[in-house]
Amino acid sequence: MAGKKGGKGGSTVSRVFDIAKPIADELGLTIWDVTFDKEGSMRYLRVLIEKPDGYVDMDDCEAMTRPLSKALDDEDPIDEQYMLEVGSPGLGRELKREEHFLEYLECPLRIRYIREKDGVKEFIAVLTAYNKDDGSITVETEDGTKKVIISDTAFIKLYDDEELPDEFCEDGD
Repeated sequence: MAGKKGGKGGSTVSRVFDIAKPIADELGLTIWDVTFDKEGSMRYLRVLIEKPDGYVDMDDCEAMTRPLSKALDDEDPIDEQYMLEVGSPGLGRELKREEHFLEYLECPLRIRYIREKDGVKEFIAVLTAYNKDDGSITVETEDGTKKVIISDTAFIKLYDDEELPDEFCEDGD
């Protein structure tokens, strides 16, 4: 689906999140993330959804896409052409918001810094705490406990190596 126009103030992502949330709620879904990315000459509005049981299928994506596309056409929050994509965040989902970090405490993460720190650019660690006050997480690595400032990272994703035993992630996925 393509859309265009808008520019009525506020960030595109937060406006789309606000439009998508009631639709997702009505369908028994939650919005994991909304991104607005440029790839080549195209812009992509991606809305990632999940279900309480964790399994999003094509029917869920289609059920979300139709009313969301209509709502976006009606609200018109985007002032340029874009392609709407609705999908699942996947196993290696990126953690961005407070609720993401709190949901996946005690789970293994793959963390990549924007710039190398102490000779390390990327590492695997278990999430042990989230600190809203200073925007950091605490993780347990092979070398011990480490504090990571979230804004210093390129990404923080769930580590999705199938060889990890289930007990690595007791409360999450």
